[in-house]
This record gives sequence, C-alpha cells and structure tokens, in this order.
Amino acid sequence: MTGHIRPPQRRNARIAGVLVIMACLLLLAGCASAPQVSPATREALPDRVKLDDVPFHGQRDYQCGPASLAMVLNAGGRDASVDALIPQVFLPGREGSVQPEMLATVRRQGMVPFRIPGEYDALLEELAAGNPVVVMQNLALPAWPLWHYAVAIGYDLPDESLTLHSGMTPERVVDVARFDATWARSDRWAFVALAPGRLPASVGVDAAIRAIADFESAQGNRAALPAWQALAERHPDAAMVQFALGNARHATGDGPGALAAYRAATTADPELAPGWLNLGLLASREGDLQTARQALDRAAALPGPWQARARAERASLDQEAEE
Repeated sequence: MTGHIRPPQRRNARIAGVLVIMACLLLLAGCASAPQVSPATREALPDRVKLDDVPFHGQRDYQCGPASLAMVLNAGGRDASVDALIPQVFLPGREGSVQPEMLATVRRQGMVPFRIPGEYDALLEELAAGNPVVVMQNLALPAWPLWHYAVAIGYDLPDESLTLHSGMTPERVVDVARFDATWARSDRWAFVALAPGRLPASVGVDAAIRAIADFESAQGNRAALPAWQALAERHPDAAMVQFALGNARHATGDGPGALAAYRAATTADPELAPGWLNLGLLASREGDLQTARQALDRAAALPGPWQARARAERASLDQEAEE
C-alpha cells in the first residue's frame, strides 16, 4: 500500500515546488523597480533605439547560446549558422552554454567580444551606438537557476521597456524592471561582439586592453592590429595601449610605426621599462644608434625583470662601437 501512495506524494511535491517558485518569481517581479538611468545618459541618448538589421534565430532545445551568437555574429557581417555554432559552445551535460566558450567562439569567428559593465546605462549606450548586446539572465531563482541568453536590440526610455530577440520570439518587448531582475541574477553579465577596429561605447581602457589581448592570443597580431590602432586613437595617452600597438606593428613588419608607438608609450609613462627596452632594441635594428643607447640607458636604470637584458644590450652596443 505504501508503495502505491509514495509516487503521487513525490509528484505532488514537485508540483508544489514549481508553484512555490512561480509564486516567488511573480512576487519578485511585482516588487522590482526599473533601474535608474543617469541624467547624463538620458540627456546624451535618444529616447528610442531599435536595431532593425539584427537577424533573428529561434532557440531550440536549450540552444539559446548558439542562437544568440549567430544573431550578433551575423549582425557583424560573419556568416555563422546556429548549427555550425552548436558544437563549439553547447554542453549537453549542462543543457546550455557557458560564458567562457561563448566569448572564445566569438574570437574564433574573427570578432572581438567585449564584456560591458553590469549597468543599465552601459547597455543603453551600446544599443545607441548600434551594437546588439548578448545578455545573460536567470529566469528562475538563485537557488534553482534557469540560465538564458538573449540579444538586446532596442530600448524605449519613456516607456521603460527593452526589446529582445529571445527564445522563439523576435523583437519581444519587455518591462525594464522585470528584465533587470533576471539580469541581476546573472551578475548582469553581457557582451558585445565587434569587428577588429570597432570599439564599444561603454568599456573602459583597461577592460578593452584585456579583451583585445585575448583576441590577439587567439587570432594573432595582424588580426588584432586594427583593434589596437583604434584603441590608441581613442586613448592616445594610455601607455600600455601604445606599447601593445608597438608590439603588433613590429610583429607585422612595420618598424617605423612600432618605433612611433614605443616613443608614445614611454612619453606617456617614463617608468615603462619594457617600452624603453623595446624602443632601444628596435632602434638598434633600424640603425638609429643614438636613440637605441638613450632608450637602453633608461631601461637599464629602472628596476625590474628587464633591467639585466637592457644592461646587456647596452654593453653589446658599446662593444660593437669599439670594434
């Protein structure tokens, strides 16, 4: 008798659990308030934006990750299908896609993924700049997560709404407060995927350096060069950006361009020992021995792992001059 009663009890428990979760979600949604948009952002951005050129791909069987990637990659001019992306990001054991593989797949497709700040203002800024945004949501509760990727393609500030390509619904208009509640449960994880040479509207210089460096590791110096060039134009006084640009130019055979970038890097930060070392080494190869000696002297005077190399190279120049 007991054996006949227990299965219905377990089934009822599951049903009750689902009802409790749904009730909690409705309560949370009812209590949620719309995220505040800063006065500066509200003044700078248009009231409404909708990116009509972002294609829609419907989600099938937990494949919101590949579908979201296909949408932003296609919008960026890459010919990537959902079926081709599934084996690159979809993990059957987890019934979904994890964030590192999402970003790695964007790099393999020749685009740069930039994580954006977890702020609603940043999301709006990217959309206003014409960049669709992949957002991660938890559609359930923290203890019982239901992870989901969607693509934000528009907003309406007066209406406090956001437009998403989500699931099987294109251009789904959602209340900002409800969206933000689900986005917050993913720590507001989001990114844009841009062709090298295009930069996000909301990402700071340090985060951009990390994103481009990761892309460079995957695709090489030549592919990353337009991204470093664009970042150096936006942040001409950022020493590490100029240093990275110099390295990329040197790796692609642009000696004069690399020298100019190393000079800019050491001007921006006179304590940048690797910048002085690279400037000295390249100037020596280019036959500018005066610049080489001066740069190596500066590198040799700075403490750190490059000091011994700088002193050895400087001594080698003196020895060659004596011969």
